[in-house]
Amino acid sequence: MTFKMVAKKVIIIIIGSIIAAYGLTLAMYAGFGGPTLGVFWMGLSNVTGLGVGIISFIVAFFMMVFSFFYDRKQINFGTLIYQVVYSYFIDVFSTMHVYSKNMIINFLLMCLGIFIYSIGTGIYASTNWGRGAYDAVNFAIADRNNLKIGIVRIVLDIIMIILGALLGGRWGLCSIMTMLMSGLLIQMSLKKVNEIKNKYGIEY
Repeated sequence: MTFKMVAKKVIIIIIGSIIAAYGLTLAMYAGFGGPTLGVFWMGLSNVTGLGVGIISFIVAFFMMVFSFFYDRKQINFGTLIYQVVYSYFIDVFSTMHVYSKNMIINFLLMCLGIFIYSIGTGIYASTNWGRGAYDAVNFAIADRNNLKIGIVRIVLDIIMIILGALLGGRWGLCSIMTMLMSGLLIQMSLKKVNEIKNKYGIEY
């Protein structure tokens, strides 16, 4: 892989990570509970007093370690770059959002956040340079045990919500919508990004 190709991948990963972080925090603080993994982060944040961004990186670190030893093909340099940038900007964006007192407007902001998160994740995934930590765990378990990724994802999402709720994390409509919609939206986003790459001959 040439230096130019590596540089392109790094730039695309950074862009996708920032977009995904913005979307996730927009959805997380809209007042309808956190996204699936976000509920777990918020629960740990309540217990430890650490920021959600720092918690997200600590959780991602342990997930990356698990995936590396369980099915290391899921991990690459892009995984680490994504998690560092993603976790940092979750903390940055968590203090920037301004919401309305109107629940309908906040609901629309939550839906927009889920959509933006999915776009960012699709952009990052298009580099094929390793999966995000949580996705790596999902695919590692599915691939090594011949299970359907959709089933593994739903089971792990439910576990994250339950653990997060027990620790004091806020769960609700956002948690359910993220669990049901994010996988499909990410898949659609990734497909669209790859179509654009092929149409304009973009390589990275």
